[in-house]
Amino acid sequence: MKMNPKTLRLAFTVCFVAAVAIGSPDLWTRPAAADDPALRAAIAAPERTPRYAVRDVWRHPYEVLTFFGLRQDMTVVEIWPGRRGWWTEILVPYLKGRGTYVPIANSNPKKKIRSEQVGAARMVVADFRTDADLTPPGTADMVLTFRNLHNWMKRGVADNAFRAFYRALKPGGILGMVDHRAKPDKPQDPLAKDGYVREDYAIALAEKAGFKFVGTSEVNANPKDTRDHPAGVWTLAPSFRLKDKDRAKYEAIGESDRFTLKFMKPAK
Repeated sequence: MKMNPKTLRLAFTVCFVAAVAIGSPDLWTRPAAADDPALRAAIAAPERTPRYAVRDVWRHPYEVLTFFGLRQDMTVVEIWPGRRGWWTEILVPYLKGRGTYVPIANSNPKKKIRSEQVGAARMVVADFRTDADLTPPGTADMVLTFRNLHNWMKRGVADNAFRAFYRALKPGGILGMVDHRAKPDKPQDPLAKDGYVREDYAIALAEKAGFKFVGTSEVNANPKDTRDHPAGVWTLAPSFRLKDKDRAKYEAIGESDRFTLKFMKPAK
């Protein structure tokens, strides 16, 4: 059957667009075009702790959470929010009434999130020293972890952690991860004693547990971070472990250079 030139051009265009959509990781990782006023409102809420809100310029909560694909109707598991609960103050009001927030607390009592921060949310304690489940398997839409991977590496429990995340998620569920990014040409310290983790190393750990790498965002990149500080990443804000020594120098750098990675548990 012959096709006229106009029909052929149309068919070619459709096939080309489909091929690009299938093959381009950018289309997988791009956040939804629609704005999310509810998320913006949660981030701008006056109830947030002021000293947390000033760190938005370095942590980009709206861009990070939309990149991960957060929605209000999700069951979201946050790993080790810490007593400060920086992301908790955004996630809890955003999900309230439509979704479910499940905080997984550190077993260290000094680092457990305060119960008043999560309201009626069910808190689970996990140190990943065993392969215990975080939630009933296959019930979470999203697992989020911010600046924790280096801690699990130091304790030798990173593999357990990723397996727990995988079990918690539904098929098609998302793992979103942010951590301090090491230099790509520097051998990875398996204990991450300086707090920095190579991006390729983090991806390999997640894939080892069965996750599919979806994409990365450079929203938390900081080219001013040389990643060779005397007290590791904690030299920088907000820790300032050296106290007043060279304070102005480290304030000018800002927070660490960070990778922002998105993974998916393959659909069955």
